[in-house]
Amino acid sequence: MTECVYQGSFNPIHNAHIEVAKHVHEKFGFEKIVFIPAFRPPHKSSKDFDSENAMHRLNMVQLAVEEYPFLDVSAIEYMRNTPSYTYDTIAQINEIVQPKDKINFIIGTDAFIQIESWHRSSELKELVNFILFVREDNFDEKPFLELKSKGYNYSLMQMPFIDISASEVRERIKQGKDICDIVPVKVAEYIKQNNVYKI
Repeated sequence: MTECVYQGSFNPIHNAHIEVAKHVHEKFGFEKIVFIPAFRPPHKSSKDFDSENAMHRLNMVQLAVEEYPFLDVSAIEYMRNTPSYTYDTIAQINEIVQPKDKINFIIGTDAFIQIESWHRSSELKELVNFILFVREDNFDEKPFLELKSKGYNYSLMQMPFIDISASEVRERIKQGKDICDIVPVKVAEYIKQNNVYKI
């Protein structure tokens, strides 16, 4: 059963993504947390997210979660082969799974603060409970409480701040630096073997 999903570009997946999922599992006890790599993020440039990049991102997420029995991966957005709007994905999962309650949706505070600009946002909030993880050092909850008053229900997850970004990983690769300290070992090996981020 899909209790909790973690959607994103994962370009590439890195250790902070895994740590967020582990903390959510520990705090909420979900049987499964399902990673959903976006096939074609609608807000990203198409030149950065072609079909080859999409398949590499899916493969890397699959490698990253292998050792964790409570983590899984869904290729639902790849099978749809259209721009990856969150509402469409959640509505499709809802139809397939027919959960007894809302689906839990992991999201960073930096993305959540812009949630009202998302495609069919007002309908999305009726299908999910948001689990927020903080993406900044000094967090102020006040702006988020306004969203909660509008029906965007969320739980705030406290965890140690991990300052890793996918853009940092890609930049290190371009500079020829080691990335084994910020991405899972199998992902680092995959990137090297497949020359994913061509310089």
